[in-house]
Amino acid sequence: MSRLPIRIRLTLPFALAMAAVLAALGGYVYLRVSSTLLHGIDQNLLAQSAEASVRVSRGRAPLDRDSDSRISFAQVLTPRGVVVVSDPPGLAPLLDAGQRHLVASGRLLRTTVALPGRTGKWRVLGLPVQVKGAQRELALVSPLDTRSESLERIRKELLVASPLALLLATIAGYVLAGAALRPVEEMRRRAGAVSASTPGMRLPVPPAKDEISRLAETLNEMLERLETAFEHERRFVADASHELRTPLALLRTELELALRHPRSRAELEDALRSAAEETDRLTALAADLLLIARSEQGALTIHPEPVSARELLADVARRFSSRAEEAGRTIAVADGDDVTVEADPKRLEQAVGNIVENALVHGGGTVVLSARLTGSQVELHVTDEGAGFPHGFAARAFDRFSRADEARPRPGSGLGLAIVQTIASAHGGTAGVSQEPGVADVWIALPLGGGQQPQSRIRRVGATRR
Repeated sequence: MSRLPIRIRLTLPFALAMAAVLAALGGYVYLRVSSTLLHGIDQNLLAQSAEASVRVSRGRAPLDRDSDSRISFAQVLTPRGVVVVSDPPGLAPLLDAGQRHLVASGRLLRTTVALPGRTGKWRVLGLPVQVKGAQRELALVSPLDTRSESLERIRKELLVASPLALLLATIAGYVLAGAALRPVEEMRRRAGAVSASTPGMRLPVPPAKDEISRLAETLNEMLERLETAFEHERRFVADASHELRTPLALLRTELELALRHPRSRAELEDALRSAAEETDRLTALAADLLLIARSEQGALTIHPEPVSARELLADVARRFSSRAEEAGRTIAVADGDDVTVEADPKRLEQAVGNIVENALVHGGGTVVLSARLTGSQVELHVTDEGAGFPHGFAARAFDRFSRADEARPRPGSGLGLAIVQTIASAHGGTAGVSQEPGVADVWIALPLGGGQQPQSRIRRVGATRR
């Protein structure tokens, strides 16, 4: 069955169901007609029994042969089974002992029998009568040949009409199944033409608001998400190629210049030092790309342990103090309650360090690091006195290779905040930037109750300090 086309798989159960329905309907009609015809014969026997009783009580033959009655035989018997009157004469007793006992008790007898020496089936009506003050039993017999002929005709008609009706219903079901699946076939053909070289192509949505139209809408939404993901990946590859091209070109230039003409020891050392710097930049960029790739594949592992937020912020401030002094800037850690969070210290320090480096490159004034308890989460903030993020940049601040001012060349690969978001997500938290103009504030939020993978548990210490 699973190898058959779905159109046939839909039609076969429909055909089987229709066959069962037609069989049940034919059986019902047959039995209903049979019961109705038999009831009509019983009513005719019962109507004739009154006249036959009167005739018997007057000493006459039970049947009036001049009437158009369908009654063929009649008998009057004693309770012991002795035939008193038989019409026509010479008939064997029409009632046996059990039937006579039933009639003698005052009840009507209706039964179908086969008479000896007679063909076909016969309907017998038995009832008690009084003949000259004595209890007698009257039996009237009517043939069932007309009923049998009618039932045979109905049976033949059903045997011809039912298969024909089943065939027509099956054909109609097959056509209807094809019409119902036609939108699916159109969607299949269109889906076969969708490729990376046909962006914007969508599946046709049927006008009917049914399951197929909802399927088409869902698939179109999936195609849109896939196109967005493909475009994101293409942009990522293009940006990564661009970022890698610059240090590689500089590295090649330095090496070519060093080899082109005879150089002094000092000049060679300068060239090698410059080449080492570009190599460090390439190494850092490759490490950042590898970290993001691992996070997208679910392979970024972290090793959580209790980490003091104040100590972590202080360590980051000490690590960047020299760079801040060179730039004429200051790094400070704000006072406040200490907070201990279970997190990977290296990854969390890397994330906060990326934010601080971004503030030193793009911000201005003093860089302040602080930890805040906000509801059910802890936020690690890095603020500075710069102009803040441009309007509309906050929505894409954590995208890979995203820069606030693409026209101005600045140091960095554009992956710093993307890595911040990646590390925050790995700890079950989020990262955010200030939406207010003139406010330069970037933070990492970690939940108090635990996150995704691994679950982060945060507890506050030093609450009793004064």
